[in-house]
Amino acid sequence: MSEENTSPLDEIKGAFVGSLVRNNKKIREDRAIAIAEAAQMIYKREVEDLQMQIKQRKREREAMLDLSPTTADSLVLASDFDAKQFVSKDIQIGIDIRNLEIKLEIAQTRYTNLFTDGK
Repeated sequence: MSEENTSPLDEIKGAFVGSLVRNNKKIREDRAIAIAEAAQMIYKREVEDLQMQIKQRKREREAMLDLSPTTADSLVLASDFDAKQFVSKDIQIGIDIRNLEIKLEIAQTRYTNLFTDGK
């Protein structure tokens, strides 16, 4: 080959030059992969976080039924038990659980739709 047909880029090697000269389709593909992987990872984490929050709230609700403050043999005195507070907190936890379940259902449906072949 003659020197007229060679480009200075032919003499420079490495990832940097390769990245600069790659074609538009490859650039778009690389960007799409990076965006899709990031979104999928965050969606997956969000689903897992919601599942954990639901479990924690259910455990908290169950723990409210334990009215033995110090040992298995002790009980809360009737005069020390605030029924109104108990009911309010129990209902609020129920609402929190239901809201988290709705969010989880939406997140799982969208994750399936966006990142798997399932419909």
